Amino acid sequence: MAQPYLRRLEDFLQALDGHGFDTPDIRCQHFFSGAALYFRGHIFCSLTPVGFAVKLAGQNREQLLRDGTAQPLRYFPNALVKKDYVLLPEAVLERTSAVCDYLHKSIDYMSTST
Repeated sequence: MAQPYLRRLEDFLQALDGHGFDTPDIRCQHFFSGAALYFRGHIFCSLTPVGFAVKLAGQNREQLLRDGTAQPLRYFPNALVKKDYVLLPEAVLERTSAVCDYLHKSIDYMSTST
């Protein structure tokens, strides 16, 4: 079940080449029923049946939630909200430049918080 998510995330990672990402520091691996991108061993985004989630600093995350661009991440209907993550809508995923911006912000956050 996770294979399509892994393939899609790997393809996406390849598309990021040339957008300022240091891809040797980024790994794509299976993650439960989906896939995740890891920066220096820490997850910073995932693609699962619930959608594309990215880990962001408080001010970035809160702005996306406030303006309705993103939703809180819950992997299961009654599960707790994953505090540092938001789900981005499919429409955002169609704009590589927008996703690159969020992923750069996520990596910056990861670099300062780990």
